Amino acid sequence: MTAPVYSSIDLVRRLVAYDTTSRGSNLELITFVQEYLEAYGVESELTFDPGGKKANLYATIGSKELGGVMLSGHTDVVPVDGQAWKTDPFAVVEAGDKLYGRGTADMKSFLAVALALLPEIKARKLKMPVHFAMSFDEEVGCQGVRHLITALAKKPVKPRLCIIGEPTLMKPVSAHKGKVSWRCEVHGHESHSALAHQGANAVEAAAEMIAYLKAAARQKRDKGPFDPRFDPPYSTIHTGTVNGGTALNIVPKDCSFVFECRHVPGDDPHAVYDNLMTYANTHILPEMRAVSAATGIDVEVVTAVPGLGADPNGEAMQMVLALTGANEAGTVAFGTEGGLFQEAGIPTMVCGPGSIEQAHKPDEFIAAEQIVQCKGFLRRLLDRLTTV
Repeated sequence: MTAPVYSSIDLVRRLVAYDTTSRGSNLELITFVQEYLEAYGVESELTFDPGGKKANLYATIGSKELGGVMLSGHTDVVPVDGQAWKTDPFAVVEAGDKLYGRGTADMKSFLAVALALLPEIKARKLKMPVHFAMSFDEEVGCQGVRHLITALAKKPVKPRLCIIGEPTLMKPVSAHKGKVSWRCEVHGHESHSALAHQGANAVEAAAEMIAYLKAAARQKRDKGPFDPRFDPPYSTIHTGTVNGGTALNIVPKDCSFVFECRHVPGDDPHAVYDNLMTYANTHILPEMRAVSAATGIDVEVVTAVPGLGADPNGEAMQMVLALTGANEAGTVAFGTEGGLFQEAGIPTMVCGPGSIEQAHKPDEFIAAEQIVQCKGFLRRLLDRLTTV
């Protein structure tokens, strides 16, 4: 049986067609990639989520006795619910020099370009291997890749370095902020709203805490700490969703909200939690508990993703600078799986096609020229890894 040959655009179309929204499964896409690799004699390893409905894929082309370069990307995408798309988000539409579809920018085009080069990679005489790493649930806190990293830790040889193809317009990125997110559950005491003094209003207590977080966010904005490498150059605090109450004439018993801190290096995100709880214990809980001792506030960490800071003199930094022709690397405000790889001892840089400005939006797109640039970047990488 002849192994299939795909162009990069062919594979962008194939990968985007799989609805891999984080709340669902990515197994159809992973199965397609696994079978494609098998057609070229490349074995792949899968690591699954606890329910077995999602998987990471890891494959090596070349010697497994050497570290090599890992090309990494996530397979999941964010939802399209409520977004006003002009076309089917899971069917790539070409218009002018742009390819529209969910995941074209973030970040299936990078995966497509890497996979399209498989026949060429196989034909090369590699002095160091190329590894493919594809993860799940990056968009919901970099959850899936942790299973892959655990598996990599058990291998006798880990990748020597990693390039993550998140959308950076093919510019090298060496650092990004870290992120911690929390879920807060406020437990009040119900009463009829006509007797509001007999209740402990969970929604109002949550609102006071959210207002405190907003004040803390302004403090970060106005007084720092600042790191001019980032945009914005300070840590941000943000409340994302709030849910509480059942009816207007009932003092609400419960309310929950989620909040996050995206922090610059050197700024402790856990101080946000500590300060919030000091405020709640001092100004909110005493009043609630005067109504009922059963009231309370529970806060738990949802996700914690470390920031990335590549060694400026390290091999990963120097290689990516050379491949792009850039004199220096930049930073981004969004997070990646890079901090987790770095913590696992795998030096990591971020460089990929497309713009983060298009990610997560309706009518997400990538410019065709970005795919061409990515192909050139990866071919230059193969030149460096090839024995002449």
